[in-house]
Amino acid sequence: MSSAGEPVLMTLREKVAQVTLNRPEVGNAFNDAVRQGLPDLLEQLDRDPQCAVIVLHGAGERGFCVGADIKESRLIGTSVQERRRLLDNAWIDRVARISKPVIGALHGYCLGGGLELALACDIRMAARGTVFGLPETGLGLIPGGGGTQRLPRLVGLGRALDMMLSGDRVDAEQALAMGLVSRLCDDPNGLLTQAQALANRIAARPPTATAYAKEAAKSGMEMELLAGLTLEKTLFSLLMATEDRAEAALAFKEKRAPRFTGS
Repeated sequence: MSSAGEPVLMTLREKVAQVTLNRPEVGNAFNDAVRQGLPDLLEQLDRDPQCAVIVLHGAGERGFCVGADIKESRLIGTSVQERRRLLDNAWIDRVARISKPVIGALHGYCLGGGLELALACDIRMAARGTVFGLPETGLGLIPGGGGTQRLPRLVGLGRALDMMLSGDRVDAEQALAMGLVSRLCDDPNGLLTQAQALANRIAARPPTATAYAKEAAKSGMEMELLAGLTLEKTLFSLLMATEDRAEAALAFKEKRAPRFTGS
């Protein structure tokens, strides 16, 4: 694990990387160190053959992430300069482009940019008591880290507009009902244990098939149905010739645990 004083920590065990936002004194609000360090770390893990799944969570009891650190000193430039800054440092978009599965283990406050970061994960599981919200319009802004785009695709336009325009917060049970999260953890103290168990199950599966399933689903969301179906069939056909596909069939026939290599 990295030094406890660093804004982002990581441990790697049994092919599962546990990545921690480590600014609990400010609710894991992100600053420039997080904006740079988190996507850099995740991209490094994406290239690491010893890592199969990533679990992302926040340190401390206050929550996963309350968004941007409002105490961070930042000069506001012209509209052109601000647009260039946002496009050049689209760090949450970099998180969303990780090819390996990313599980968001959410607790406490998950607000603003923190919710947008959670939306960039592939699977979101929340402890009871988690609170979600996008307060930006009340501050004279709009969500600028993907919230206006990813949230409607996930929960539908009506629910997304309700959250964005009203600023009302959603609890974990409501989040589960609307599809904002797909799993609910009854015991907040067991959140990471459950996230690790889910990650272990995913990590035990053929990694290329996992990556292709993610690619087909996420890329297909941006395509017409026919193009998405073509992509699906292309990726399916590529997997047919892999050693892992043959190993899965052989292991089933021999009634033993498969040994996948990613080949």
